[in-house]
Amino acid sequence: MTKYFFSFSVFLFALVNAFWGVRAYSQETPQVFVGGRLILIEGEDIPNGIMIVQNGKITALGAAQEVSLPVPSVIHNLAGRTIMPGFVDTHSHIGGGWAADRSAPIQPDVRVLDSIDARNSGFQRAQAGGITTANVMPGSGHLLSGQTLYLKMRDANTINDLLIYDKEGEIVGGVKMANGTNSIRQAPFPGTRSKSAALVREKFIQAQEYLKKIELAGDDKSKIPPRDLALETLGDVLQGKKIVHHHTHRHDDILTVLRLQKEFQFRVVLHHVSDAWKVAKEIAEAKAPCSLIYIDSPGGKLEARDIDWKNGAILEKAGASVAFHTDDWITDSRLFLRSAAFAVRAGMSKKGALRGLTLAGAEMLDLQDRIGSLKLGKDADFVILSGDPLSVYTKIEQTWIDGNKVFDRKNPQDRLWAVGGYKAGLPREGELCCFGKENK
Repeated sequence: MTKYFFSFSVFLFALVNAFWGVRAYSQETPQVFVGGRLILIEGEDIPNGIMIVQNGKITALGAAQEVSLPVPSVIHNLAGRTIMPGFVDTHSHIGGGWAADRSAPIQPDVRVLDSIDARNSGFQRAQAGGITTANVMPGSGHLLSGQTLYLKMRDANTINDLLIYDKEGEIVGGVKMANGTNSIRQAPFPGTRSKSAALVREKFIQAQEYLKKIELAGDDKSKIPPRDLALETLGDVLQGKKIVHHHTHRHDDILTVLRLQKEFQFRVVLHHVSDAWKVAKEIAEAKAPCSLIYIDSPGGKLEARDIDWKNGAILEKAGASVAFHTDDWITDSRLFLRSAAFAVRAGMSKKGALRGLTLAGAEMLDLQDRIGSLKLGKDADFVILSGDPLSVYTKIEQTWIDGNKVFDRKNPQDRLWAVGGYKAGLPREGELCCFGKENK
């Protein structure tokens, strides 16, 4: 009886919406998603659920018989579909942004903010892949290559449209560091792994001294040292205001990062960690979260030769937090969902893998209070899937960010971003060449 009553209620509310007229809805009009399977991440799945979104936030969710439908509202019938939180890519290079140059191996003062093209086609590909938030990084050719940005994959005209701000109104992001072979080059870059670590220590000690001078100066402005943007950024790292996102592959390089982290007490996320399975116990004991990349073909750098799909399962068993990333273009943003499937295939739990696409990544960006799960009051960032998220047959049908639909596979232009096509990946060509009958 409850099922039939619910179906009649949906029909009735659809009639009410029709009475209000077919028109563009605003953020003030509640969006009601009914009949789909809700994967909450925090909490058990709801097989036949309702989620209500208004003003960019999730305002209600639960089983069909538990949620009252508002009037007026826009009803989305998602029978047979799956709704889950938008994906969080903890390590991406979309937007073409770079930071540090060849003048020095450690450059904390440079900001990837100043070099990202917000109209780059990579953002549309990310939307097609269900990615709603990404940590956009400079490259890994330096010991410290600059400041990263945590961005929402909104439709944008400028970089300002993508930014996320904290409660103090500051732009959120981290710091990108690396070790291993990437940064070993001719002077002024280090020539060995040991020299790499020594340079990092020297810079952090300078930052400690800089903070100490500011502390001792107190209210006496004449004693405050001249502003140093590089040391200021490292000071934020030492004070826990910015997280270090650290590229590292070999097990000995991983341990070097953990050694530096313990020495200087900064927060760190380990990225790539090809050899994580060799030192999973040490990683877990250090409480260092890991962001993994899954590739389905051999190749790449020599120091990543021992990479193993079992990394996720072994780290999970050891008690470490695991998320995934694309390193786009290394893995195309449109294929991000399969990272979790690869991890499950190699022994990771389904629950842990789906958390790795969402909430675990949000935690690594300090954004867990806003994104990463379907929960009352959180940002309305979610994806609508055609079926089970780990099925090879499942497609991402829609992507929503802040309560706005930014990708719809039924839209011919959006579908082109999802499936490719001649010149579809280029910023302008997709609009000029690719919308003939063959792409509809």
